[in-house]
Amino acid sequence: MQDALIRKLESFEELTEADREALSALTLRIRKVPARTDLISEGDPPNSVHLILDGYACRYKVLPDGQRQIMAYLVPGDFCDLNVFILDQMDHNIGTISACQVVDIPRQAIVEITDDHPRVTQALMWCALVDEAVLREWLVNVGGRPANLRIAHLICELLLRLEAVGRVTGNSFSFPFTQIDIADTMGLSNVHVHRTLRDLRSLGLIALKRRTLTILDVPRLKALCGYNPNYLHLKNTRWGARRRIPWPSVGRRGSG
Repeated sequence: MQDALIRKLESFEELTEADREALSALTLRIRKVPARTDLISEGDPPNSVHLILDGYACRYKVLPDGQRQIMAYLVPGDFCDLNVFILDQMDHNIGTISACQVVDIPRQAIVEITDDHPRVTQALMWCALVDEAVLREWLVNVGGRPANLRIAHLICELLLRLEAVGRVTGNSFSFPFTQIDIADTMGLSNVHVHRTLRDLRSLGLIALKRRTLTILDVPRLKALCGYNPNYLHLKNTRWGARRRIPWPSVGRRGSG
């Protein structure tokens, strides 16, 4: 399970063996969390950083009328709240969608590893930047794409993010999301989600069986929604590598 974090960070930055050992030391105490359980709630003080090693979680807010808006999916290798631990209280909720394996990392451990391992620091900076890029893309998705294209785009994104951490087999991956989850993510009704998934199946683009989704024709699905993975900034994937830009040495330990 620990390899999910290392694989994700190495999709942004080449790590040394010492970096990998330090990261593995962060993930020694793993706890199992049931599905549909909050890891932390709005208003709680964020004392630790939560890392998903297996399963799916999400960021969400609940409006006064009880309506839920999901703002991000968290997959294996994702930090739920890497930066928010500096806040006094959470301004959103983080909850599991499926059963998860989670590590609670004390904030001091994050400070120490970023002080001692500059490549890890750079990879974590990439993670934070990509989280923001994904949020921008989701805003475009909800505000600018028709319903069928929103869901097709989300499926393409999940394929690539999960493939980066070794959770895809033959274009198939775990898909524990209910129609309500997708509706609360995409700003659609349950009926609209059901119809869109049915249409994607009838077009021969996806198959969904026993909480496993298979993309039957990746190029066609990608073409349908105009999927461009550049916002994920992943290297060495079948979807295209990004050009590596060296980071400045300012602030690194031992730099002049």
